[in-house]
Amino acid sequence: MKRRSFLKAGFSLAGISVMPKQSLANISLAMMPSAEMRVDKVRLGKSGLSVSRIAMGTGTHGGNKESDFTRQGMDSFVRLAHHAYERGIRFYDTADSYGTIPYVGEAIKTLPRKKITLLTKMWTHDDGSPHLESVDDNINRYLKEFGTDYIDILLMHCMMSGEWNKKRSHYMEGFLKAKKAGKVRAIGVSCHNIDALRVAAVEPWVDIIMARINPFQTMMDGSPDEIKAILGTAKKNGKGLIAMKIFGEGKNVRDDEREQSIRFAIRESNAHCMTLGMMSIAQIDDAVQRVMKNQKS
Repeated sequence: MKRRSFLKAGFSLAGISVMPKQSLANISLAMMPSAEMRVDKVRLGKSGLSVSRIAMGTGTHGGNKESDFTRQGMDSFVRLAHHAYERGIRFYDTADSYGTIPYVGEAIKTLPRKKITLLTKMWTHDDGSPHLESVDDNINRYLKEFGTDYIDILLMHCMMSGEWNKKRSHYMEGFLKAKKAGKVRAIGVSCHNIDALRVAAVEPWVDIIMARINPFQTMMDGSPDEIKAILGTAKKNGKGLIAMKIFGEGKNVRDDEREQSIRFAIRESNAHCMTLGMMSIAQIDDAVQRVMKNQKS
C-alpha cells in the first residue's frame, strides 16, 4: 500500500478528526519508516529512569473512565500497543480518568516488564475535601489493573493552581510513602496552569513534570518562550520533563505543522521526551520517522 493510502486508512481508523483531509496529500512517501527503525531512549532528568523518547499517550478525548482508545476496544488497543513496542515505544502514558490502565495491563501481559515504562496519573483534591481517597488503595488498584508490582511514574493529574504543593499534602505524603515502599519509582505532576508549572519546576518533591508545549501556543498555559524558560529551570533542577499537547490536541496536524512540532519538541522545548496520542499504526510509524529524523539531523 502506498504511504498516502496507508496513512489515510490509518487516520480513518482512528475515528476522530485528528488529521484534516487536505493535509494528507502533503505527506511524503519518503516518510515510510523501515522495519528496522526504532525510537531512541533518553534519560529522564535525575529520576534514574531511561525512557523511549516517545510515550504512547492513551488519553485522547479522555475523561470519565474512557477515551478514544477504550471506545475503539481492547483488541484494537493491544494491536496498537504491540506495534508501538516494536517501533521502540516502550513507554505507556495512562491515567485513572482515561480508563486505560486495564488496557495497558492487557497489552503488556506478553511483553518483558523490565523493558517497559508505565506512567499513570491520579486525580486529586485539596486537603480537607470530602472527596479525599486513600492513596494506597488507589495505587494498589492500579497495580492490579496493570498486572505489575510497581509503577514507574505516578503523577498528580492536572495541577491548575500555584498552591498545589500547599494544598495537596495528603497526596504528596501518600505518593512519597509509595515511592519509599518501592510501589512507585518516580513521582510528580501534570500541569495545566503556568503558576502550577512554576512551582513544580522548583518543588523538591517533584521528580517528573508533564507540561503542555508546542510552537503554536495551542492549548498551552503561556507562550512557547515562557514555558521553555520554566522547563529550562526545571531541567537545571534535575526534573524529568515530558512534553504533551505537541500537536495542540489535534489542532495542528498538517504535515508541515507535525514536522514543526516534533522539531520544536526535540530541539527547543527543553523536554526530555514527549507523549503522543497515536490512534493508528500509520500515526505511530509517522511519529517514529519524524522523531528519529529530527533527533539525528
